[in-house]
Amino acid sequence: MKAETNRKDVYRKALCLLIPAAGLAFLLWYIKNATCDVVYSDYIRLVNSYLPDVYDPDRFFVPDVLTRIPINYLGRIINVELFGFSITFDRVLGAVSTALAAWVFGLYFIRHKLGSIWLFLIMAVTFSLNQWEMLTNGSGWSHFFAFACFYYHELVFDRVWTGQEKKGDTLRMILLPVLIILGTAGPYCAIYAVVMILASAAGIVRDLWRKKQKQSECSALEGEKGLGSKGDFRRYLTFLFAVLIPLLLYILSNSFAVEEHAGATGRSLGELLMDAPSFPVRFLLKSLAGMLIGGEELIQWISDGKITDGFCYLLGLFVAAGYLWALWMNLRHKIYERSLFPMMLLTGGALNHVLIFLSRYIFEKENYALSSRYALQFQVGILGIILTFALAVQMKSRLSAAGRIFGAVFCIAILLGNGYTTYREIEKAPYREERFEMMRELAPLMPHLTDEEMMEMDPAAPDLYEYRKGTDKLRKAFEILEENQLNVFR
Repeated sequence: MKAETNRKDVYRKALCLLIPAAGLAFLLWYIKNATCDVVYSDYIRLVNSYLPDVYDPDRFFVPDVLTRIPINYLGRIINVELFGFSITFDRVLGAVSTALAAWVFGLYFIRHKLGSIWLFLIMAVTFSLNQWEMLTNGSGWSHFFAFACFYYHELVFDRVWTGQEKKGDTLRMILLPVLIILGTAGPYCAIYAVVMILASAAGIVRDLWRKKQKQSECSALEGEKGLGSKGDFRRYLTFLFAVLIPLLLYILSNSFAVEEHAGATGRSLGELLMDAPSFPVRFLLKSLAGMLIGGEELIQWISDGKITDGFCYLLGLFVAAGYLWALWMNLRHKIYERSLFPMMLLTGGALNHVLIFLSRYIFEKENYALSSRYALQFQVGILGIILTFALAVQMKSRLSAAGRIFGAVFCIAILLGNGYTTYREIEKAPYREERFEMMRELAPLMPHLTDEEMMEMDPAAPDLYEYRKGTDKLRKAFEILEENQLNVFR
């Protein structure tokens, strides 16, 4: 029996290493076949802001430096010095960061000895191409890295919560928030910080509650599997402030930032609700639906008349039911005592949907919720739902037949939906590459074209390069690249 257990452990560890590696290879293959190395979109702003002197301290030591994601400065220096400002380099970093996130989940599966089928499902979601826009726009590589860090911190917290902590976990819990929030997370730190603060508060409440119980009750409770905790409320209070302090520093830095929202209507949320009280519900339902089937596909189906907005809302309701069912399972069967990680993911995913609404309602377009750029944030909740189902199945005596059926249907739907989105994105890869090649072919002309010539292009230069904040800035960026022999001018 022991030998068989050891073989299963070795098999599980091998899968948790090989599948992320295979996923990384798949993403690199996709990047190779869907892109080429040319500056566009956010990179126009980055070139104008930071090049050619990537060592200039005046560009780094600015009042809102913490909103600029400091790790990007290091990445940019390496990119310019070794790769001549390659967009492909950044895209590869994004793919590697996705593999790191998958590896974190692999560690979780090893610790909880979950079945292989759940690992495959988690990996299918993690490496899904529903986040194609973030993958192809390499400037977002640090966001993938940030989420890998979020998952790792939550994993460490879960070890402490369940009394399975490793040597150095307390120190990790204190240092990780500083490094993550002030170094790599940028605006994504908000939900992560809230989740960690709530988790720490839960630890404080739990430990204080235990101290109020009779000694006999405390002894019995500590003997149950998954309820051990070496620390007391003071340690969780330390964890809370370890997150709160860097978060406040980030908020202070963010107060100096100047944001531009091209296309915003300028109306307040109250004014919007007066005119369209159902808008928040419709927006949120579409944001949920986009995690079942890629948003771009849903928009195309609606445009072609294959489905209606109402059907899209029904898909969103189905995903919302998955959230509610997973929440119920965590509370009803106290799965959070066995592991708090799924509950943290559920909370983070739900709050991300709310955050995107609060930051994007200003455009008053509900289809904004279906943008691929938000998939990285929204998939957090889907991962939490799947992990809840996995732990519930492992606790066989606590899962009803109805629960098994719904869990199976939900997971199959997620697998099929994400699989279809990935399949369609693979089909579109050559066409995306063609557009990038057009950008690359025209790039050498950009420093020498007038505003009129840029606008007469088909498509117009601002549309082709996805940068609509002035043709002068577009021209200046390519002038900088040409003068310094960077990117397409190498």
